[in-house]
Amino acid sequence: MNRWNGCVAVVTGASSGIGATVVEKLAELGLLVVGLARRVERVQQLADKLKDKPGKVYAIRADITKEEDIIQSFKWIKENLGAVHILVNNAGVIFSTSLIDGDTKLWKQTLDTNVLGLCIATREAIRDMRTNDVDGHIIHINSIVGHTVPNVPNYNVYVAAKYAVTALTETLRQELRSINSKIKITVSI
Repeated sequence: MNRWNGCVAVVTGASSGIGATVVEKLAELGLLVVGLARRVERVQQLADKLKDKPGKVYAIRADITKEEDIIQSFKWIKENLGAVHILVNNAGVIFSTSLIDGDTKLWKQTLDTNVLGLCIATREAIRDMRTNDVDGHIIHINSIVGHTVPNVPNYNVYVAAKYAVTALTETLRQELRSINSKIKITVSI
């Protein structure tokens, strides 16, 4: 990890759970970590807690379902920190709803967060990495349900979204290979 010391990492869904833990570990390793979250005050509290670590945490309010929020976040990073080296796509939601009589609003929120937000953040990070000739790393936080359909009622759209993350990871790997990019893509479950 010494290779990344002082580099910029972006973590989506950074206000709690896996995202907050990733932010903390990266700051401990000396990275400049930008935590994107709707609940920016939680990321700021984490930044305050980690102020004595080798790295630094920056809290940015961003709703991953809003393309403009993502674009503005990457613009802020470019203007204030420089090139992006790592993107951890962690933001995700899960709702209990069925396909038989489900709630369309919840389906859209799941897909907008877990799939489209991931795509937009990935696009912005790769554009920045390519512009700055950075051999960076994109990490998609996934789930075991992105590889197998469990017999759990009412998680159908969530499972579909996580399968999409699996497929998007592999298609991105193919795209990066086709342009001889050294940017790496990883899916984590």
